Amino acid sequence: MKWYSKMWALHKHKSSIIKLGVMILATTLVIRLFLYNDSRFPPDSPLIQQTTPVQTPHLPFPDHIMSDSRINDELHKKSGKCDLFAGDWIPNPSGPAYINETCDFIEEHQNCMKNGRPDSEYLYWRWSPRNCELPQFNAMRFLEIMQHKTWAFIGDSISRNHVQSLICMLSKVEEAELFYHDEGYKSKGWRFPSSNLTIYVLWSPFLTEAAIYEDINGVSSQDIELHLDRLDKKWTDLYKNLDYMIFSSGKWFVKTAIYYENETVLGCHACQKNITDLKIEFAYRKSLQSVFNFIATSDHKGVIFYRTSTPDHFEGGEWSTGGKCDRTVPFKEGEVEMKSMQKLLRQTELEEFENAVGKATENGVRLKLLDFSLLSLLRPDGHPGPYRQYYPFAKDENAQVQYDCLHWCLPGPIDAWNDVIMEMIVNG
Repeated sequence: MKWYSKMWALHKHKSSIIKLGVMILATTLVIRLFLYNDSRFPPDSPLIQQTTPVQTPHLPFPDHIMSDSRINDELHKKSGKCDLFAGDWIPNPSGPAYINETCDFIEEHQNCMKNGRPDSEYLYWRWSPRNCELPQFNAMRFLEIMQHKTWAFIGDSISRNHVQSLICMLSKVEEAELFYHDEGYKSKGWRFPSSNLTIYVLWSPFLTEAAIYEDINGVSSQDIELHLDRLDKKWTDLYKNLDYMIFSSGKWFVKTAIYYENETVLGCHACQKNITDLKIEFAYRKSLQSVFNFIATSDHKGVIFYRTSTPDHFEGGEWSTGGKCDRTVPFKEGEVEMKSMQKLLRQTELEEFENAVGKATENGVRLKLLDFSLLSLLRPDGHPGPYRQYYPFAKDENAQVQYDCLHWCLPGPIDAWNDVIMEMIVNG
């Protein structure tokens, strides 16, 4: 501000020659700063030559967000050790990196804007770690860094939700090409031609081998048969060819299942058979031990992330018992407590990750943690809610509609996960 005041004084009182010089200098600095932040790689990059960025239409910024009294200047004074997973959601007047009109890869159930969600405040927040600056995702730079690389998001529908977010953010620069899908479109593969970047999402909700008998609406015809000691070949068959992986699990372990080890029934969870009832924690820990042991003892030379499971925000019930999520702003820290089941899943994940990371490091395996649980806990406003369906109240404003308080709107809070991941990749 002092520099600006001096320049203004010169502009006001000095000769026209000096005014012209100052204007030229300021313009040059702005142009150089813009080019540095926008690309940060040479002008002869093949990405600059072969791709044309897609402009996201401007959305009006809700003025009242800035009046939140908890936002203050101290939030932006960053110092000390950086924990990317401890911070605050702060106003983001620039809005989302994309909208449904600029991305064709959003599944209907997460396309909140297309489905008629009437509020837009949830689009105007960004994640800000308390002790460091977190640059927003740079799609062009990501594609440059990831030339000839292969990614895989391995897990359940939240992994699929996440991969759509990344594909949409990258589509600002270049449209992805879908080259693979399984019969049910749960596993998919995309390629970005200019960088030869390949991204998979691999449907493996338990990470270990499981026989699942659910229809498209989640109704089971018989109990899940889960092998705690046999890994899912969907990802193990590709493992050595993947440069980057993000594993996650958790939510499916609350379902009714029969547990196997060494081809023998160990017990079950919530089943109706005369079998020993075992705790969810037992099965989840066993499965994670199988996964982490495989990873830590491998000779993989890429980067492997484990993402903690993320909380839902159902209130007054659950998925199939009338639970809702009608909040329109983030929680403040301390306003919400994690549900007991989510605490159990996350604690198990953190313990087993800690047990594995030492061995992985000894073997030269780069295993990193993405602990998005607390970051996501503060965003009850970011779910589709009733807008998992197209204009659910168009015919009856009092219609009884099932809410989705587990998955995330796209665009939405899940986009911030990519900001964090890119920062971890770029700055280690």
